[in-house]
Amino acid sequence: MPTSNAKVIALFTSRLLQWHRELNRRQMPWKGEKDPYKIWLSEIILQQTRVEQGLAYYEKFILHYPRIQDLAAADPDQVFKDWEGLGYYSRCKNLLHTAKVISQDYQGIFPSQYEQILALKGIGPYTAAAISAFAFNQPYAVLDGNVFRVLARFFGIDTPIDSANGKLQFQGLAEKTLSKTEPAAYNQAIMDFGATVCKPAQPLCGSCVMQDSCVAKRTARVMTLPKKEKTLQKKTRHITWLILELPAQNKNSANTLFYVQKRPAGDIWENLHEFYPVESPASPDWTIDSIQELIENQLDIKLSSKDIQRLPCSAQQLTHQKIHGYFYRVKLTKKPPLLASHNWHSLQQMDQLAFPKLLKILQTNLLEKQ
Repeated sequence: MPTSNAKVIALFTSRLLQWHRELNRRQMPWKGEKDPYKIWLSEIILQQTRVEQGLAYYEKFILHYPRIQDLAAADPDQVFKDWEGLGYYSRCKNLLHTAKVISQDYQGIFPSQYEQILALKGIGPYTAAAISAFAFNQPYAVLDGNVFRVLARFFGIDTPIDSANGKLQFQGLAEKTLSKTEPAAYNQAIMDFGATVCKPAQPLCGSCVMQDSCVAKRTARVMTLPKKEKTLQKKTRHITWLILELPAQNKNSANTLFYVQKRPAGDIWENLHEFYPVESPASPDWTIDSIQELIENQLDIKLSSKDIQRLPCSAQQLTHQKIHGYFYRVKLTKKPPLLASHNWHSLQQMDQLAFPKLLKILQTNLLEKQ
């Protein structure tokens, strides 16, 4: 790593804070917020989520759950419905768990000590540092993608940010550059600087206040830093969903019912809802006849082929997986014996349930065609 002596570090911190005071125009509703609950909400929502997308969800959660006690007491299904579309649903699960812990163990008062905050479920070192700095003005340095990029470029660091040595090196440097007197302002400044000036693909080097001292600029390595040593291994999954439809059995009822279940724990989309799933190791070569046989074998019910309709396929790319979805609408004359007692919903009831994006479009189309 090139020399990063006290003088260079002081220059970096001073210029960054000056840029923040004089030139930083980035506006967000949680900026300057001191309420740890709202800061926590914003940070959890923005994990793996663009600000433009997360803004509406943040405002919705503040409106529906203005205090942490409100979130702790809320119906989990309603909270997941409010989260619907944000993805990475384990964040929502952890949000609910932590809200209950703070409500019960801390009497609804967000803990103020870094170690206590870090011990809460769903909160890692970055989020704990952000809450400590922004809510309590404590000297903890945040370290996210923007911070890694700014530090790697300015100081010319080639160590991969996802390596054990890299994490220690960048954490140490982040702590050295942190303003101990203005930790909240500094943390906000370096994140905003990475988001608006030292951007990943189109950095504004020509107007950057750091350009004369930036090692990456001087050595033509701006677009090669920061470095990573690992490549994300992605897998492909194939899931067929049977939309099991049961016409109204009572002449006084106009409601058609659909079978809907919750996704299992420990897998993608935990706590969200889905239609009857059948996963296969490769792309399934279904025919109407083979779907008919599948239903008979799995659900112990016989159908005519005219009661089965193939719907358009779809796919969704997740961080680690690509899900290919295959859909068949199945009209039943009675409830299958194995699914007789539960999980049957009208379209109106389904509209109150949280579905993954891949199935939400399908559920919406069913509602529109009612």
